[in-house]
Amino acid sequence: MIDILVGGFYGDEGKGKVASYLALNDKPRIAVRTGSINAGHTAVYNGNSYKLRSIPSAFISAGTELAISPGALIKLDILFKEMETTKTRQRIMIDGHAGVITELEAEEERKDSLLSDKVGSTKQGVGAAESKRILRSLKLAKDYPELSEFIANVPEKVVDCVKDGGLVQVEGSQGHMLSLYHGVYPYVTSRNTTSSGILSDVGVGPKYVGSVIAIFKAFVTRVGGGPMDNEMSPEKARELGLQEFGTVTGRQRRAAPFDPKLAKEVVRINSATEVAITKVDVLFKGAEKVRSYGLLPKEAKEWIEGIEDEIGANVTLIGTGEDALDMVDRRKEISGK
Repeated sequence: MIDILVGGFYGDEGKGKVASYLALNDKPRIAVRTGSINAGHTAVYNGNSYKLRSIPSAFISAGTELAISPGALIKLDILFKEMETTKTRQRIMIDGHAGVITELEAEEERKDSLLSDKVGSTKQGVGAAESKRILRSLKLAKDYPELSEFIANVPEKVVDCVKDGGLVQVEGSQGHMLSLYHGVYPYVTSRNTTSSGILSDVGVGPKYVGSVIAIFKAFVTRVGGGPMDNEMSPEKARELGLQEFGTVTGRQRRAAPFDPKLAKEVVRINSATEVAITKVDVLFKGAEKVRSYGLLPKEAKEWIEGIEDEIGANVTLIGTGEDALDMVDRRKEISGK
């Protein structure tokens, strides 16, 4: 069975936290990271914080194999640094079709006024590299001798695992509204970040999917240009404790209240079977580090149940702190209803 984790808004929803929690709890046999280095996922566990741009956040589950999908884009220096930081070199497999970004692509993006000035690109070379891949001129992972020990057929590994009864966790990047096809174009990224695009990045068909988890934050944030409904001023965000900064760029994230209308659309388009909401502790005093639904403040439970009614999906995972294990897991409770 494949579990797909998809970002619900504009990225920054806490996919790294949810992925790391599920890895510790569900023990997937394989975890696959899609997307590219312009998306930073943060995993916090046992007092350590890891900011990851290539390796799956599920690495904290020691028995999980770690894969980089054929649709992904990597950069060698970032990849090897993450391997060293996470001590996962022996657990990594990279599909030979994964694209490789060089400094040339990053420089091309820095010189592109549309991307730099209007769209607000992270200028990591992702769009330029994706363009070259479409034109068949980008070098792939299989072209680099220094990656030869890691090269594997990731789709085959995934299918074999599922057919053997194993669990595969697929970690998408960014969010629905940054999708090249479904987001607020041109203020989007260079790939399809919805569940269908994530699955395409892995290179397998939908019959293997068991669940699609749409991940939202208790409020909306984004970096870069483009519209965002009900955006609040930086001063208001700071006053409410909603001020955040991007993992990759360090830029202050724009903020807005939770958007149930958008969340409902995301659930529908992504065929989400369940929903995770992180940073509930930021909105509700008394929710920090709570790990049982019954112990959440009354107003937090009422807010969550109101969202469930509005979006038509169950909120099964509720993030209540930075650590991977600061999570309310309602999956058994809800499946038993």
